[in-house]
Amino acid sequence: MSRDSEMVEAKYYQASNGQLECLLCPHHCKIPAGGYGICRARLNKDDRLWAVNYGQTTSIAIDPIEKKPLYHFFPGSQILSIAPNGCNMKCPFCQNWEISQAEVATEEISTEAIVALCRKHQLIGVSYTYTEPMIWFEFLLAAGRVVRQAGFVNALVTNGMIEEAPLDELLEVIDAMNIDLKSIRPEVYRKTLHGDLSAVQRTIEKSKQRCSVEITNLIVSGLNDQEDEIDALIDYVAGLGKDTVLHFSRYFPNWKYDQPPTADRLLNYAFKRASEKLDFVYLGNVAADYGSNTYCPKCKNLLIERHIYETRVLDLKDCRCEKCGTEINITMSTPCRTSGASLTG
Repeated sequence: MSRDSEMVEAKYYQASNGQLECLLCPHHCKIPAGGYGICRARLNKDDRLWAVNYGQTTSIAIDPIEKKPLYHFFPGSQILSIAPNGCNMKCPFCQNWEISQAEVATEEISTEAIVALCRKHQLIGVSYTYTEPMIWFEFLLAAGRVVRQAGFVNALVTNGMIEEAPLDELLEVIDAMNIDLKSIRPEVYRKTLHGDLSAVQRTIEKSKQRCSVEITNLIVSGLNDQEDEIDALIDYVAGLGKDTVLHFSRYFPNWKYDQPPTADRLLNYAFKRASEKLDFVYLGNVAADYGSNTYCPKCKNLLIERHIYETRVLDLKDCRCEKCGTEINITMSTPCRTSGASLTG
């Protein structure tokens, strides 16, 4: 299938000095005739802006929900994962750069096929992930509505780079997000990542009012690994609410970035400092005997036990700690699964 054989008109754009200005994300790409935006997902053709990636996916997989990572959204369940080709940021350490930063072959997937896969494999729903799903906006809306109507959930793993109006529309069909907060410094976003911190923060703050939100910070050696920056990021997340879920993840060299992996000392520091201000802090990409389980913030009872991607819900009932009754910021089936149930996928 050629790249523009199946296209849907983009929703957010306007004419601008003989070009078309995309209004989906803060880049506001001004795209000449025959040209594409930074994300490579939008084409100016015949004086209209087209979403050339509509229904085209680089990947179709079934993942544990914890892989997203989403630890407080249907723990122990499995979810369908699909992804567009492209991204609206240029992180030099991207772990999926082969499909986010380069053009690759895709295959068409229909909204009906997505629902059929969820039913066949008894999944909770769909995760739009791996690259940047926001550049799939028109397909996200269409698929999200069909998935919701069929009784399944929609989850995004995203960099959060989207304008306010399309975000508001998208939040009508999204149940959960893991949002990357890559740095708390605007200049890092602007100079290194080619993004906009203020837009990401707006996405975090608005989405947290509308759906389940977890935040991930990849601690990248030599970029955002100073203790004062880690402290500032923790303060920002804590300001969103003590029950905000925060994941710190270890960086490994990839694509254009060859700094050594994140030091254990910094991961330990981040986990300890964040745990002083937040109820739910986790570590990812590490081989550690802590940083994976969920405990009651009041009585410290073990509620969810995780080992790699094996998950056991132990002492949660009706989304409360069975020992002390504290309500836990977690989304599960309704009513919550019974205590002691093994949810390993």
